[in-house]
Amino acid sequence: MITGRLFDGGEKLYFEKEELRRAKQMSAIEFLKRYRPEELVRCGAGEYELRSHDSFKISESTSLWHWKSRDIGGKSALDYLVRVEGVPFTDAVQYLLEQEPPGYMPTPKSTGRKPFVLPPAAREEYRVELYLQSRGVSLDVIRYCISRGILYESLPYHSCVFVGLDRNGVPRYAALRSTCDGPNAFKGEQAGSDKRYSFCIPPLVRSRRAAVYEAAPDALAHMTLEGGRADKYRLSLGGIYVPQDTSTDRPVKPPAALESFLQNHPEVDALEICTDNDRAGRWAARNIVKHYSKEYTVTVKLPPGDGRDWADAAKQQKQERAARSRAARLNKEL
Repeated sequence: MITGRLFDGGEKLYFEKEELRRAKQMSAIEFLKRYRPEELVRCGAGEYELRSHDSFKISESTSLWHWKSRDIGGKSALDYLVRVEGVPFTDAVQYLLEQEPPGYMPTPKSTGRKPFVLPPAAREEYRVELYLQSRGVSLDVIRYCISRGILYESLPYHSCVFVGLDRNGVPRYAALRSTCDGPNAFKGEQAGSDKRYSFCIPPLVRSRRAAVYEAAPDALAHMTLEGGRADKYRLSLGGIYVPQDTSTDRPVKPPAALESFLQNHPEVDALEICTDNDRAGRWAARNIVKHYSKEYTVTVKLPPGDGRDWADAAKQQKQERAARSRAARLNKEL
């Protein structure tokens, strides 16, 4: 007997007991390793902390976590999504039900790994357009990406979907971002995504240059700041990994997305590193330069202002332009 009740848009308000049981089966540590690996920083034997919240500690063996500054804790992925990331309970349950089953659950041998499948698409992209414009991205850049099939709005949650294609134009990756800011904002990757084929904005014609960003919105924002020019590839790394101890000189594994991109685009001979202007972004930029400077012409271009990303810079430019426009109107009226 189905006990779940639906809103008009098809969103569940209640769930069956079996559905809730399934949603609670994935542990928080498995969820973080699968979908937030860049957030995990080892801080002791069998323990991690979050890069964005260093007072958050989680046990690798038991999955028990405690966020000291908030004095809250839990164990399941559902606990983590609701209490740490602020995802509404019904949204979190639905999201977990749509993901692959936890690794410890028995699955038929013939089933294999769940294939990568893009989320369903909405008929229009107006929420995506409004959200990205609020972040400073120009409408021309948004529609350029939509026209190339690498950006759309999903159903039922109306999230931004940034699609990564392989060399044959087949979708192999998707970064998801909710079209809202605040405590209920959500970002992650579609289950089964392959980081080697991360989001990339192609140029109008083949180019020998590629700009490299931490996340998809940064690529759109920087393209906006450069007047919407589609004169080079703009590749998102799908996040970066930075070790806790950045003073070490140990060799660093290059980003999978960049390695795969360069293998598939042998014509590219110049790289522009456009990571965030924070500790992690500057460390990643230095190591990318160190790894690729012998074979490529590599330059570093970080957004202005410590701790800022390109979306911050684009939003600020939009606000300044609006202020100048208001001042001009007032002067004209006077």
